Amino acid sequence: MREAYIVEATRTPGCKRAKGLLAQTRPEDLLVTTLKATMERSKVPYEAVEDIMMGCAFPEAEQGINIGRIAALMAGFPITACGATVNRFCSSGLEALAISAFKIKAGMMEVAMGGGVESMSIVPMGGNLPRPHPEWAKKDYTVYMSMGITAENVARRYNVTREEQDYFGYHSHLKAADAQAKKLFTEIAPVDAYKFVKQADGSFKKETYKVDYDDGVMADANLEKMGKLRGAFSAPIPNVPNSGSVTAANSSQTTDGAATNLIMSKEACEKYGVKPKVKLVGYVVAGCKPDEMGVGPKYAIPLLFKKTGMTMDKIIKDGLIELNEAFASQGIHCARELGIADNKYWEFGSKDAFINVTGGAIALGHPLGCTGSKIFATLVNNMQRLGKKYGVESMCIGGGMGAAALFELCD
Repeated sequence: MREAYIVEATRTPGCKRAKGLLAQTRPEDLLVTTLKATMERSKVPYEAVEDIMMGCAFPEAEQGINIGRIAALMAGFPITACGATVNRFCSSGLEALAISAFKIKAGMMEVAMGGGVESMSIVPMGGNLPRPHPEWAKKDYTVYMSMGITAENVARRYNVTREEQDYFGYHSHLKAADAQAKKLFTEIAPVDAYKFVKQADGSFKKETYKVDYDDGVMADANLEKMGKLRGAFSAPIPNVPNSGSVTAANSSQTTDGAATNLIMSKEACEKYGVKPKVKLVGYVVAGCKPDEMGVGPKYAIPLLFKKTGMTMDKIIKDGLIELNEAFASQGIHCARELGIADNKYWEFGSKDAFINVTGGAIALGHPLGCTGSKIFATLVNNMQRLGKKYGVESMCIGGGMGAAALFELCD
């Protein structure tokens, strides 16, 4: 089987749902921004791209009618460049990358794209008209369960304390704020955003502005204030340890954003004179109980290592991990189960840190179907910047799954 090389990866800023800087910018426009930026940075001609797979967790309304194809045409790709929309909930963006990469590895394509998009301001969590199956919901409702409640389940079942969760979230903000101050997020493609402002006569005026940073990062994060927040999904339950411990401060932010990546065969890289960044070594998914969906990475990462011959020792020595911070409770538990729970592996300022080194979704946001490609762009950027040979990306997934991918830095 051939190698699949990722030659470029970009993302928009991640901005807070409803109150953020991208709240009124349509998802197609977010996706067009990264599609154009990825192509312009790679200097590969648009006509070389054969197919574009785009992840989206709730592909309806403004995100519907196959946004993968629509955004491609809007971005100026020729009609020969096809497009599709992929949904594996939180891992949709990584799934889209993997599908495109495997087409190239199988010899079916030479140049393809992956990516993801989610406007959680425009299309709400759960979609506009959720319709759970009534008979199945009576038999097993857990597949429809709120992600916040699954995070509470993880905290209670696996003894992840409120203090541990807040400390983890606090350090996510510290790392992200430091990375912003040092201008490390060079994978960001600035967005020409817009909003509609009501005028004195009752009409609305479209105002445009540039957005080039993640607007949810708290440079002044305060651990004491975080500790005073109430549980966002459950009040404390009498005689139940660690109940009501999942809060807005130790959960991922609901966010708007898009990300894309360009994937090529060795022959295509040579043809277009492109130097690749990383190659995809492997990608797996693994199932778990839906009512504790956040534990998915503790199953997916060992499976990935088994399939690829990788070891955690190699990652600790010469690698980085993006362990998506859907919730601090699940991130901490998965790290424990994977043998990497020592705080030095993720604390801000630690010389031994290799997990979410520039912050995670608690600080930077989790635009559902986009995140798999969003944190990939950050992972690649950090692998190159720090000279790390290996990169692991892992996601927990609504419905009870985990996903993990292994990448290797190109010389």
